[in-house]
Amino acid sequence: MLRFGMPTLIETASIEECAALCSELELDFVEMNMNLPQYQVQTMDVQRLKSVARDYGIHYTIHLDENMNMADFNPLVAGAYRQTAIETIGLAKKLEIPVLNMHMPVGVYFTLPDRKVYLFGAYPEQFLDAMRQFRDECTAAIGGSGIRICVENWHGYTDYQVKALDLLLESPAFGLTYDVGHNLVLGGTDEPVILARKDRLYHMHMHDVKEGEKDHQALGTGQLDTFKYLALAQERQLSVVLETKTIAGLRASVAWLRGHSDGF
Repeated sequence: MLRFGMPTLIETASIEECAALCSELELDFVEMNMNLPQYQVQTMDVQRLKSVARDYGIHYTIHLDENMNMADFNPLVAGAYRQTAIETIGLAKKLEIPVLNMHMPVGVYFTLPDRKVYLFGAYPEQFLDAMRQFRDECTAAIGGSGIRICVENWHGYTDYQVKALDLLLESPAFGLTYDVGHNLVLGGTDEPVILARKDRLYHMHMHDVKEGEKDHQALGTGQLDTFKYLALAQERQLSVVLETKTIAGLRASVAWLRGHSDGF
């Protein structure tokens, strides 16, 4: 059986509200988003989170801050993000969280008359050295706990990001998240990168895409070949976040799955 979960939604102000909705919809987990103020590693109450998970029969994954730039050229900035990741790993150990989802930093670009120049691409050695340091520190912190940091596609992979991805995947502590909605918005350019490394795929973000309305739509309402990606999720036995941004969208996605998927 696949494991389906939900994101923390702006309409659900507390973890209790999230867990209640998760349980009502018979989902398996809540992905706590660390961009929200109530899900900062310094303020999350471990005992409260354990109690909520136990009471509602759910578990958690974590979406690391989307702004995380562990390769920033300012070592103080990069160090703060690495420390945040290390502290989040400590939290994940206490809560038995299996997956931390992260975005690969794309970095700042300079706009020239004829093109954009991404600074991580212009200074690849510094970028890759920083990603190597991040990998090694996280790998040491994770140890034998089984936690995986899964890198999500979101911007369209650049050459320097693919190199960094392979560098991270040299460690068993890292894996892949396939965001199938982001891939569709980008014209399918992420899929070859991910499928070439399919053996390291552990997590999926699933949402539909409507022309003109972009992504994070309810399943069955747009252009996504949902059955194709459900088959991939089944093959890899992934954890799948139904990543709509509203309660209504989440309910509609669950209803669509119940009507169309034997694996739900």
